[in-house]
Amino acid sequence: MPPSRPVPPAEGKPAGEVPSFGLALTRWREHRGMSKKKLAAAMGYDPSYVSHVEAGRHQASEDFARKAESVLSAGGALWQAWRAEGTAARGPDTGQADGLIVEEDHARLHYDGRMYRPVQRRKLFNGGAEPVTRYLMRISVDRYPGQPERSNALYRARPLTWGELALDATCDGEPMNWTSKHDRDSFKEAWLRLENDRGRFPLYPGQHTVLEYGYQVDHDRWGPWFQRAVRLPTRRLSVDLVFPAELNPVVWGTETSTTAEAVPLRTPIARAVDGERVFFSWATQDPPMGARYRLEWRFRARDDDQPRPELRTASDRMKAAGIVQRGDPVLSATARPFDLPTEAEVANDVVDRLFAAMQRVREHHVFGKGMGLAAPQIGIGRAAALVQPPDPDDEPLVLLNPRVVSSSSETDVQYEGCLSFFEVRGLVPRPLRLEIEHTRLDGRQVIIALDTGLARLAAHEIDHLYGRLYTDRMLDGTTPIPVEEYRNTGKPWTYP
Repeated sequence: MPPSRPVPPAEGKPAGEVPSFGLALTRWREHRGMSKKKLAAAMGYDPSYVSHVEAGRHQASEDFARKAESVLSAGGALWQAWRAEGTAARGPDTGQADGLIVEEDHARLHYDGRMYRPVQRRKLFNGGAEPVTRYLMRISVDRYPGQPERSNALYRARPLTWGELALDATCDGEPMNWTSKHDRDSFKEAWLRLENDRGRFPLYPGQHTVLEYGYQVDHDRWGPWFQRAVRLPTRRLSVDLVFPAELNPVVWGTETSTTAEAVPLRTPIARAVDGERVFFSWATQDPPMGARYRLEWRFRARDDDQPRPELRTASDRMKAAGIVQRGDPVLSATARPFDLPTEAEVANDVVDRLFAAMQRVREHHVFGKGMGLAAPQIGIGRAAALVQPPDPDDEPLVLLNPRVVSSSSETDVQYEGCLSFFEVRGLVPRPLRLEIEHTRLDGRQVIIALDTGLARLAAHEIDHLYGRLYTDRMLDGTTPIPVEEYRNTGKPWTYP
């Protein structure tokens, strides 16, 4: 189906050929009657950046392309133009096409006093060049926000299981098959597949569809919060909460942007009473990429649901996620290696705790460059670390007893941040290529080669295992800058 208010092909371009992104941006901006200054303000960019992109003097970033697509409501045309301009550099599609646009995202969370039942409904449009055959969904719970040890103990004793969750999904009313991608104690990911036992129904370029899925979690393992993260260009986002009136609920919310600043929701939460139920509704238009909206509540009729402390700063949120902060002795000590395979069970437990902490951290911030987490950062002085590539669909690297065995002489300087003092960023020189030896649970030692951004992430985490912070590697005469002055949060590092 073509986008509403279609724009004719650019002059000199055959029908069906995708124009350059800069040309497409100019045409859609003018079609919407917006000046460069107005478009830049709506997207949160400087007008000069828009001018450079339109003139072809600067290649648009992914973040810029997604925001332009959302603000101008181009029906996927801008996103397709951006992808066509750099397909060779970015590689092939992987099933969940990058051109997906969420036209409407509605979530409804119903609580009956015993069980929480969230239902997510998304109207999708495929603005890319490839058919979509699957959709990634996530389930993340934290019963005791700000008390990671208490939550970890709970989910180790009573992990979520797929059977208890009773996940079901439909596409335009058609039942969908699904397969598990990640299965952790308090975190699950699944691919919802656009197929079932009766056939396949891919979402082709230019087509719309409605996905709906739901599951359930008991009160004892669901915390007093519900978060929505904007991972795809989205035009409208809305949430309904339904609680028993007898619990006397009160609801509030915060927004966290890619600058890591938490602010109250910019639009109010509506409240309505219908007999024995209380409804809370909230919505926003054209939410920015990377934004996270968190609704929280307490039941005034229950003593066990106490409000948690407000988490305003980046350090507050990292501490609440269980990240040890700078000054703790564990961050300056050398981590103890594992004796593998003898300590395989111990190492596996540490890795599970790292995965749980990483997911808690990801609920608070968008990591466009990827992220890493070392065991000392969660208070465990053992030689284990995780490295998550920039694409969240890629599997994290698990590094046990890692050490750098070779590094390139070629280096570059990029800004880094650290979860243990997350309110600043600092320029750090690192090798562009590393060879890292690490040990598997069965005791085998393997060597992997990592380049550019992944090499930087791994080097940062390995430093943690030897008691070093990135500030120890900064160039003489340089100091970290406040995150508010750093302009590339949520965006990948750039390399030639």
